Amino acid sequence: MNMHFYRKLPIPQVIKEEYPLSAEMEQIKNERDREIKAVFEGRSEKFLLIIGPCSADSHEAVLDYISRLRRVGDEVKDKIIIIPRIYTNKPRTTGAGYKGMLHQPNPDEKPDMLKGIVAIRELHLDALKYYGFTCADEMLYPENHRYLSDLLSYVAVGARSTEDQQHRLTASGIDIPVGMKNPTSGDLSIMINSIKAAQSSHTFIYRGWEVKSDGNPLTHAILRGYTDFAGKNISNYHYENLVNVVEMYSKSGLLNPAAIIDTNHANSSKKYLEQIRIAKEVVENRKQNTDIKSLVKGLMIESYIEDGAQCIGEHIYGKSITDPCLGWDKTEKLILELADML
Repeated sequence: MNMHFYRKLPIPQVIKEEYPLSAEMEQIKNERDREIKAVFEGRSEKFLLIIGPCSADSHEAVLDYISRLRRVGDEVKDKIIIIPRIYTNKPRTTGAGYKGMLHQPNPDEKPDMLKGIVAIRELHLDALKYYGFTCADEMLYPENHRYLSDLLSYVAVGARSTEDQQHRLTASGIDIPVGMKNPTSGDLSIMINSIKAAQSSHTFIYRGWEVKSDGNPLTHAILRGYTDFAGKNISNYHYENLVNVVEMYSKSGLLNPAAIIDTNHANSSKKYLEQIRIAKEVVENRKQNTDIKSLVKGLMIESYIEDGAQCIGEHIYGKSITDPCLGWDKTEKLILELADML
């Protein structure tokens, strides 16, 4: 067997006991969950911004960024709910490259999954403890979700994972909003089927247990654009695209129709500055059509302290080592402008 078993990792319960939430942190988490769920259930008209670095690569820099989100978030809290992106494990198209803090707490060092599990929990804990933020993370590995399940208020399932059975079934047993991205092929029926699966009850194997899920009625769509047969990036955030998603939802019978628009990836062709224009266009389209306003609950934006991206080893503080991100000055201005538009 071409697999080398180094060590048995602690189960999530052990890690949670070693790095627990305080009673005050649990209360903040519950309040945040209620506020965010109300948006997806149509009981709140607040707008969601799921915003932050492409990948969380540095405890210090990510918390610095989140402290800035806290300040601007307080200014716009009457209209916008900020959900910081703390993405601690990253899908890689070919398997090569930085796979996130879960794998490498220090990007300059070799992978260490045990240190990684502790590092990602400490980062999410500190975001909550010091800044009152429960955050979003991508569920790259369904079996690892429980290491953070008491800390997260939002979960994203990536474009390459949306078709995977274990991701769909695990999402059906999560009690916070889970966004299913459209696949890289752009076939929205796959995304709709993924949402339908996650909103249903299932019996399956999870972490060595036979489990039964209740179904997650807050599972919803994330539109991130796609790549066509010729390798060209095609966006799917425009007015006509959103009308089409409204129609697909109406025919599906799904609960709580909702979509988050990813302003980067194929929607921007990874031209990170385009996120500003895309975000404003989406908000403007919500104002032109009540069905679109009801559908689109928020935006997903890749943003960090410095504009762009760098290579591992350059050590530019607060600059992405994966996809290029919008820098802080532009981010703060955009958040304030979006609040004025809403």
